[in-house]
Amino acid sequence: MIDEDGAQLGIMHPLAALDLARQKGLDLVEVAPNAVPPVCKLLDYGRFRYEQTKRDRESRKAQKVITVKEVRFEPNISEHDRQTKANSVRRFLESGDKVKLTVRFRGRQVVHPELGENILTHVIQDMGDVVAVEQTPRLEGRSMTAILAPRKPGGTKPRGSADEGDAAPRREE
Repeated sequence: MIDEDGAQLGIMHPLAALDLARQKGLDLVEVAPNAVPPVCKLLDYGRFRYEQTKRDRESRKAQKVITVKEVRFEPNISEHDRQTKANSVRRFLESGDKVKLTVRFRGRQVVHPELGENILTHVIQDMGDVVAVEQTPRLEGRSMTAILAPRKPGGTKPRGSADEGDAAPRREE
């Protein structure tokens, strides 16, 4: 038996513990039911639940939810339309979201994947100051995708990002 201040009261009969809880106007809560003998604590259960939900709410508030936004391109997109979509990509990255760039090939366009790769590399180069590349342009079926993440403050890039200079494996010494 543990009282409201955390002091141990020793082993008690359950009815005596309930009487003590009623006298103090508190609840008798079983904290460790599998222990021998079971451990009970005197506390105000309503207040305990209130404080617990308050802590849970605070921890959820501190979490940052990262969403993945998708921006679609076509291989024969005009320069102005590409710039407009690149501006929306920049806006998504600055708000802290990841962006999936997709080029959809229709019909015989799939025989020219270099057109899609050129579009994606131009967009990535336009975003150079605020972007870290998580996945380089890759052809999957009839679409080519690349995933971009916002660059962390201080110039660090996320783990696994690919740049031209990272082609050689690094050795730890």
